Amino acid sequence: MKNLVLALIAILGIVAVSSVFVVPEGERGIVIRFGKIQRDDTEAVRVFEPGLHFKVPLIENVRKLDARIQTLADPSSDRFVTAEKKDLLVDSYVKWRIADFGKYFLSTGGNLSQAEVLLKQYINNGLRTEFGSRTIQEIVSGERTQLMQRAMEQAAAGSKELGIDILDVRVKKINLPDEISNSIFQRMRAERTAVAKEHRSRGMEQSEIIKADVDARVTIMVADAERNSRTVRGEGDAAAAKVYADVYSRNGEFYSFVRSLEAYKNSFQNKNDVMVIQPDNDFFRYMKSDKVQN
Repeated sequence: MKNLVLALIAILGIVAVSSVFVVPEGERGIVIRFGKIQRDDTEAVRVFEPGLHFKVPLIENVRKLDARIQTLADPSSDRFVTAEKKDLLVDSYVKWRIADFGKYFLSTGGNLSQAEVLLKQYINNGLRTEFGSRTIQEIVSGERTQLMQRAMEQAAAGSKELGIDILDVRVKKINLPDEISNSIFQRMRAERTAVAKEHRSRGMEQSEIIKADVDARVTIMVADAERNSRTVRGEGDAAAAKVYADVYSRNGEFYSFVRSLEAYKNSFQNKNDVMVIQPDNDFFRYMKSDKVQN
């Protein structure tokens, strides 16, 4: 009898423990009886708030759902096409949380992975629409905030069917595919090379112009200098001729004597020089005379 009482007490204890469940903070609970979700008097899904609750043991099961804000961030980039038919690789993330736990459980079975797959589809559809209506310049130059807002509004309609509220949609990074990036870099390199060649050709043209101008100036300066030197030389020769003429007109014999001395000096500078002339030549006239007549 005593053993029976102990067994009954143990059974009652197990029943009592299995009839109690705790919903932690940050979560919500849904009770399922024979595979059917329990509802309240208004036929709405009954959602249990954090705390201690009771259920029918062995008949009802409790599914707990995370009520905190979730982050959906795909590690792989998504490819979108712009209005220019250019491909972009976009990294984005989504902040969301469960708004209607009953609808969320019915549409996803309480599976977080399934919910993220469905939510990702709605987000990508919204982003694809917004990227497809804009050019790359519009996307990069300042319309990103408006693009994110419009994409979130479009995705919100589908997420409501899942019982999910989308809190924020953000684009972390926008890249071009490698093949497009390489072609753009090559085109930029070709453009820069063409610009560099144009600058070099212009520089060479200016250099030739400057050199030609300098050469022309030098030629003119040299010509002017030669003309001036010839003028000065002519004036000097004229002055010298006038001096010689004045001297000759005053004393021709002395002038002849001086010129002969200069000729003697220039002729006998080198001892090895040999002169073949007649002894009675006028060249030696003053060498034979005793004096110079005045």
